[in-house]
Order: sequence, then C-alpha cells, then structure tokens
Amino acid sequence: MRLLFLGDVVGRSGRTVVCENLPRLRERWRLDCVVVNGENAAGGFGISEAICDELIQAGADAVTLGNHSFDQREALVFIARQPRLVRPANYPPGTPGRGATVIETQGGARVLVVNVMGRVFLDAMDDPFAAVEREIEACPLGAAADAVVVDVHAEATSEKQAFGYYLDGRASLVVGTHTHTPTADHRILPGGTAYMSDAGMCGDYDSVIGMQKDEPIRRMIQKTPGSRWEVAVGEATLSGIAVELDARGLATQVSALRLGPHLEQSRPHFWD
Repeated sequence: MRLLFLGDVVGRSGRTVVCENLPRLRERWRLDCVVVNGENAAGGFGISEAICDELIQAGADAVTLGNHSFDQREALVFIARQPRLVRPANYPPGTPGRGATVIETQGGARVLVVNVMGRVFLDAMDDPFAAVEREIEACPLGAAADAVVVDVHAEATSEKQAFGYYLDGRASLVVGTHTHTPTADHRILPGGTAYMSDAGMCGDYDSVIGMQKDEPIRRMIQKTPGSRWEVAVGEATLSGIAVELDARGLATQVSALRLGPHLEQSRPHFWD
C-alpha cells in the first residue's frame, strides 16, 4: 500500500499547491491513501466546509485538524456531517465531530486515521495516549484495519517521539504536525512503524510559520499587541511524508516530500 501524508495546509497558497499537485501525484504514484492536515487552511486559522470539500475533491481521503479545529465557527456544525474530517480524539466528551475515521481505499483496504493533540506547551486536553489507545483497540492493525495513520498535532518533539515508540508496530505511520517546519528524522522504527516528528506545512516558507513576517517580528521585539497575523501569499511548497507498506500494514520505505521553493527538494524516488 502507498500512503501520502501532507502537513498543515496554510491559507490560500497552501490550498493552491495541494489542489494543483495532488491529483497529478495521486495518479503518477498510484497512491492508495492520502491524508492532509487542514487546520490552518482557512486564512491560517481553522477550516471551512467549502475548503474541506476542496481538499477532498483534490484527492485527500481524510483531513485532520488540531488546535485550530473550531476557529471557523461553522466547523462546529458541518464537522458532524463530514465523515472524512477528523479532529483530535482527546477533545473533551461532547465535542462535535470524531477523533478517528476508517477510509476504504479503491482497492478495498481499510485505513484507520486517528488525530490526537499533544499537551506539552499546548492547551490542556484529555490524555492523548489514552485516546489513541481506545481508537486502536477498537480497530487494530492487521485485524480490523489494513493500515493505521496517526497524526500527532503537538508542539514538543519529545511528545511526538514518545508517541512513535508507544505505537511502534501497531501503527503504519505516526507523523507530527503543528510546527510548520519539516524535520529530517523520517525513518522506520524497530517495530515497522514509519515516523516523522513534523511533516512541515503546505504553505509559503518565505514567512514566519506561514504568516507574513513583519507583524510576528514586531511582536517579538516590542512585546505589545498589534495587527492580526496575515497569511503569507507567496508561492507555496508541498511538504509531507511518503510511505510504502507491506501486506502487514508496516512500513518498508519512507521518504520526505518537499516540492516547491525555499527548501531543498525531496521526493519518494522509490515510486518514480
């Protein structure tokens, strides 16, 4: 099985690079499942129903979220009727939406997609380890699922690495999101789980984490309130991770994906 995960889509330029490239890449690489983090897709803060539909139409099988899940208030309503949109599973009970979903590929394989949010340097949430454990126990790899993808939306690299080893051998891919900066530690863990601390962002890297540079710099120097952060609008880079799985749903090959300006290019040559 061939999996592609794309990091946080940031604003219009991020949506453009995904929607212009994903259909072609899906066909060229014969991808079985694509998961996209869309929590910054609407002006850098949250996601709208129209944008969620746009990402799915471009080729995303599931869209994950994070700490900006409900910045667009309409998400409180439409998330309940969109089974492919997944918010962190460790939101408190009663939160609209779902923390996991099962995607059926065109080939008939079942892919469990789970989203959790870290607690280190982020808002206090329910235990993410307990939340992911519940979802994986309900749909275990090799029994109810042919592949398991876990998006760990977290600030701290240590927390993401702990998740990788906690789920090693029980998930096909554990990948971090949220920092908007791709890490160079993509690898296959001893138990066969593909891992990357952060997939980076699909957005304009001539920026401060996808935002126009002036206001973030001013705030860091002057420490006073100012204008609202605005999304950078330059040409975006597509960032993520590509994973080849065996019949057990464990990783055999892994590669970073970076297509666009500002960063060194990287692609899964084992699919070319």
